[in-house]
Amino acid sequence: MLANTEAMATIAVRDIAAAREFYGKTLGLQESGHEGEELLSYLSGSSQIIVYRSDFAGSNKATAVTWAVGDELEEIAAALKAKGVAFEHYQMPGLSLQGDIHIGEGMKLVWIKDPDGNILNIVGS
Repeated sequence: MLANTEAMATIAVRDIAAAREFYGKTLGLQESGHEGEELLSYLSGSSQIIVYRSDFAGSNKATAVTWAVGDELEEIAAALKAKGVAFEHYQMPGLSLQGDIHIGEGMKLVWIKDPDGNILNIVGS
């Protein structure tokens, strides 16, 4: 039924202006034209990320969106760190932490949070 349709990440935030700064300027995503006081839409490759205002923002304690970046992970992590983004560090079986990058099982990962505490994941190889 849905196998051949595109899906999009939907992220709740409390402050649309702070979200625009973070997702647009810090992460470098481009707004796709669907924007307003309650909703922003970003392009990420061929995917869309919808950011909307909600009183329940930041209540998800799991990963909200993941980007697969291949061998660019170290470069992206360094650029985010230079912009002041803090990295989350988790204890997970099979992964070790080298700097801010979790490494193991054939992959490299970092986790960050947006201004509302939504957990975002970037995966490299």
